[in-house]
Amino acid sequence: MTFYQELQLNQAGSKLMIQEAVGRRAKAWHLLVYLVKILLTMVFCVAFVTLYGWVFGAENNIVGVVVLLCVMVFRQADLGMRRGQSLLALGLVFLVLAFGPRLANLAELGGELAVHGLSLLVILVLGCHNVVMFNHSTLLLCYLLLYGYDVTGDLYIQRLIAMGIGAAATLIVYYRNHRKKVYKRSLGDIFKEFDIHSLRTKWQITMVFGVTTAMLIAGLLHVPRRMWIGIAAMSILVPFHEDAKKRAKSRVPGNIVGCFIFLALYYLLPPSIYNYVGVIGGIGVGLSATYGCQAVFNTFGALSIAVGILGLPGAVFFRIFNNFFGAVYGVLFERGFGRVLDRVSCNGQ
Repeated sequence: MTFYQELQLNQAGSKLMIQEAVGRRAKAWHLLVYLVKILLTMVFCVAFVTLYGWVFGAENNIVGVVVLLCVMVFRQADLGMRRGQSLLALGLVFLVLAFGPRLANLAELGGELAVHGLSLLVILVLGCHNVVMFNHSTLLLCYLLLYGYDVTGDLYIQRLIAMGIGAAATLIVYYRNHRKKVYKRSLGDIFKEFDIHSLRTKWQITMVFGVTTAMLIAGLLHVPRRMWIGIAAMSILVPFHEDAKKRAKSRVPGNIVGCFIFLALYYLLPPSIYNYVGVIGGIGVGLSATYGCQAVFNTFGALSIAVGILGLPGAVFFRIFNNFFGAVYGVLFERGFGRVLDRVSCNGQ
């Protein structure tokens, strides 16, 4: 395998190469390639997001993040449908991402709940049919980020243009990488397979109600940065029950450790370096082998932005509180609501 080919491997493939390397020299070489890949990825990501902000306004930097996430994920993942149907489904998902978060921000809490619920359901049904691909972790994250970093007026018009360009880029990448795959399933089949008796549908419904009700409670309590609660709940409400328990045990401690490290960096580093703390976190995520470590480094980027809005004490407090609330709520909701769905499906048979 050439240097370039090894750079094209996903994270799991690179780590497997390092683990299976025979001899120190080979292991060191694969580790070096992996580090170079992370560095190049981070440089590209920072440049891409910065360019998006320069063209569409700094407030729309988040669109650059969303587009990057989608392009990088759908280089590897597919939707498990015929090519044309997959492109249509992906286009519809981008429409939801473009309009759903804005409509939710315009509505009162009750209307916001309805918009969130419908938007998340459409995204899960169209983009997350094959649960093994874990597409929901990207698509729902994108939705919640766009909701949390809302814009209005001319900036929203620019956001729509930016989302349109991002959708086109994602569709092109999807077509290029998956055009030779053959599937028989269509969009109609996806809707037919939406059945309360299936484990996949039960998970999709649990995810929708879990995330939306968590954010509703946060809204009723006037908790700032509600998207953090939604993201925490979403990360816990995974398709497989045992994974949910493991994630809950890792996410809260990971965020607490991340907050303390961020505080140390904030007080030890000169102010001119603050803008790069998020980049440090991104590199850390790339090197992380476990979900708990990823939770630690994800905290850096979130706090880097929140400090300017809530101040340092407020940002740290609500980062810990929101993640604790979202994670615990996700675990409890999954247990209770799962039993309700089981009864409903049994009664329907």
